[in-house]
Amino acid sequence: MDKISKYKQIDEQLKAVFANEGHDRPISDMVKMVTLNSILKREMTYFDWVGFYLLVADDMLEVGPYQGTVGCFFIPFGKGVCGAAAASGETIIVPDVHAFPGHIACDTGTRSEIVVPVFRNGKLIAVLDVDSNQPAAFDAIDQSALESILTQWFSSAE
Repeated sequence: MDKISKYKQIDEQLKAVFANEGHDRPISDMVKMVTLNSILKREMTYFDWVGFYLLVADDMLEVGPYQGTVGCFFIPFGKGVCGAAAASGETIIVPDVHAFPGHIACDTGTRSEIVVPVFRNGKLIAVLDVDSNQPAAFDAIDQSALESILTQWFSSAE
């Protein structure tokens, strides 16, 4: 199955899981993050580490829900791919992490990475970090699909 079809399948899974029929409470961000990590890690075989770094201060990220090896605990804005994406507010795709200035090697097996900022009502709340042990694993399809998923599930208050 190609990437586009795989992401469509993931979108349908998320809609089914988050249907929330018969419940009085909205689904929390934490539950959304844990569920999204689980589905992405299972479905996208080239995703080795999938997780969120949460905004905990004006210029600091802290590891949140993830699947994979132990993540870095804190990442300042402007440091590594996650910090750069948080500071710029833009998605960053890195085909070769070893060529990225200031890359933070939380897992030495990582070869490529995509980091997507997560916004709520226009304000940064987190970044989604996805690592792969394959070089140049991520492209515009991943960027578009992940941005769409994050916008759908996190962009506005419950």
